[in-house]
Amino acid sequence: MRVVVADDQEIVRTGLTMILDAQPGIEVVGQAADGRRAVELARRLRPDVCLFDIRMPVLDGIEATRALAGPGVADPMAVVVITVFDLDEYVYAALGAGARGFLLKDAGPALLAQAVRAAADGDALIAPNVTVRLLGAFADSAPTAPVQPVEALTDREEQVLAAVARGRTNREISDDLHITLSTVKTHVASLMAKLGARNRVEIAMWAYETRRVRAGNGKRDGRGPGAASGSPTAR
Repeated sequence: MRVVVADDQEIVRTGLTMILDAQPGIEVVGQAADGRRAVELARRLRPDVCLFDIRMPVLDGIEATRALAGPGVADPMAVVVITVFDLDEYVYAALGAGARGFLLKDAGPALLAQAVRAAADGDALIAPNVTVRLLGAFADSAPTAPVQPVEALTDREEQVLAAVARGRTNREISDDLHITLSTVKTHVASLMAKLGARNRVEIAMWAYETRRVRAGNGKRDGRGPGAASGSPTAR
């Protein structure tokens, strides 16, 4: 699993690189001190995951993420954003730019490695201490009505949707719902197609926007699967 690390502080870049290189199956193949160099490296090296700080000179982590994973990017890369700032506006901006993960720098080596692996696998991991608050607040501040699915969600898809919104991985969903891992992946892919979502983070955002999951406890609001229906529109 090849990773590019970008942070304007050399000691932080070195520390992140040492942590990741010490993990089985993970190798840091490039480092950058600013966002523009990070984008250039990523486009040239095509790593499995990019790990970007938010505050960087020349081009910040949000714009670097948008350049590699944002709307309109034909072949988006997996980007995890990491920062010392636990600010909602940074999280919103990172996820809106296409990031597959958001971590604070005090997350620790285990969670950092987990986030990188999740992003490489197509999953998304957001720091647990900000996940529910972030998505709930995002739903409250959403400027437009949430997109309606092109096709009504099935009962099982509603269950998978709620689990994704709680930050559960495919393996955890498989265990929770007593279904195979391949079946979980099929349901997640179906959700992405029906919602026009690019990744699991956007699935989770949609679950909060539509109040299928309530902020604070990660539970559905009690509406049945029929609530997913409506005039189909494309994102």
